[in-house]
Parts: sequence; C-alpha cells; structure tokens
Amino acid sequence: MTNVKDQGLTQLGHAAAIPPSPEDAVLETFANPNTGLDYLVRLACPEFTCLCPITGQPDFAHFVIDYVPGKACIESKSLKLFMASWRNTGAFHEATTLTIATRLTQAMAPKWLRVSGFWYPRGGIPIDVFYQSSSPPEGVHVPDPGVAPYGGRG
Repeated sequence: MTNVKDQGLTQLGHAAAIPPSPEDAVLETFANPNTGLDYLVRLACPEFTCLCPITGQPDFAHFVIDYVPGKACIESKSLKLFMASWRNTGAFHEATTLTIATRLTQAMAPKWLRVSGFWYPRGGIPIDVFYQSSSPPEGVHVPDPGVAPYGGRG
C-alpha cells in the first residue's frame, strides 16, 4: 500500500474543514493503481445541497459520478469536502452540474466522465442535468445511474 504522504494527499487522514466555497476546495488525486485496465468508478452524493442564486432557498440533488480513470483517481475525502463546499453557494442547477464536471476533469483527466445531477423540484419542476465527456471506452460496463426520475408522492 502506498503511503498517503507519498501521493501528496493533504486532506486524507487529517482533520479538514469544509471549504467556504467550491472555488476554495482542493480536489486531490492519487495514482491509478491499474493503468493497464479500463474500469468504472462510481461515486454518489445523495445529499447534495446548494442555494438558489435568486431566492437563497436551499436546493437539493442526488449526484452520481461515473468515470474511467486515466493516470489518476479522485480521492474521495477531497470530493466530499468539495461537494459540501456548495452548501452556502448560490448557483443554478446547470452551472453547478457542469462546474462539478469541469473541476473533476481538470483534477484527474479521466478517460471518460459522466456526471448525473438529479435535482429535487424547484417551483414544482425537477430539473435534472447530465454531462458526459464522450462515449465510454469499449468494453467498460456502465450501469444505469440507479436514480429514478422524480415521481412526486406517487
């Protein structure tokens, strides 16, 4: 097992406060332990919150992040802190979802990335936002995100 210090990770294994904003959050990576194989990594954030940029009211979403690593994998504690940093940030659903995708791409340069943002209704309308970098690599199993469309009380 590789030492955390050898990977340059500063948040894993240490107390780390939630950053005040997504811009202040640091997404850390570690070396992909299987660069010769294409495989899917799924990370879910079912309790995401941010604020409506107009009303300041809370917005809630369930994010599913799927990626095929290149040379690096995202470190999950840094992702958790990044996602939590949105709590007091005003942003539209579209901008939030695409910023998450952009930051993940910049941090780890995956071979393939899909970010699925399943947003709870705002004004009675659920607004789901999806990003996919390209077609997934051939032979990689990419399961359905597993989040049902909003069905109300149904």
